[in-house]
Amino acid sequence: MKPDPLPDRLRPERAVLAVIDIQERFRDLIYHMHEVLENTGRLIRFVRALDIPVLVTEHYPKGLGATAPEIAALWDDFSPIQKLSFSCCGCDAFNAALEETGRDQIILCGIETHVCVYQTAADLLRMGRQVAVAADAVSSCSKKNRKLGLRAMTALGAQNLGAQMIMFELLERADDPRFRAVKDLLRE
Repeated sequence: MKPDPLPDRLRPERAVLAVIDIQERFRDLIYHMHEVLENTGRLIRFVRALDIPVLVTEHYPKGLGATAPEIAALWDDFSPIQKLSFSCCGCDAFNAALEETGRDQIILCGIETHVCVYQTAADLLRMGRQVAVAADAVSSCSKKNRKLGLRAMTALGAQNLGAQMIMFELLERADDPRFRAVKDLLRE
């Protein structure tokens, strides 16, 4: 049996970052939430410096509250997509925003790894999109559920990468003129 081909290299002109449900109500419930917040913030600042679109979702904000303030503060005009489905792809507004970007490589971060992130990855893969999960920017209510979610997404064909790996892959070269603008983020 012939092995599956490697996924395409992540490219700034093809990529979009989806930040899934990093809401304040989850702060004390999520395993290593500080790491999720730090690496997500780093990814957001990095991709915005490269003009890569960012889509942010909030799951049932009426009951679960708004996006964590340190994430929301990264925009002047912060406008998250509200959803009720666990998968972002079950939300028409998310699908329309994704289509509007014209991008086919989706980088995922957020919570919970084994629920909303996993279901979104599975649906995106079914749609023929390339999915990269920022493994150090996702988590769940427990370490075990985080690991199960990452393992399941990898088995489906999603790339399991770290935030720094994603940033270096998108940048590709040290002589890229944008390197100076993002070099400090690469070292964080």
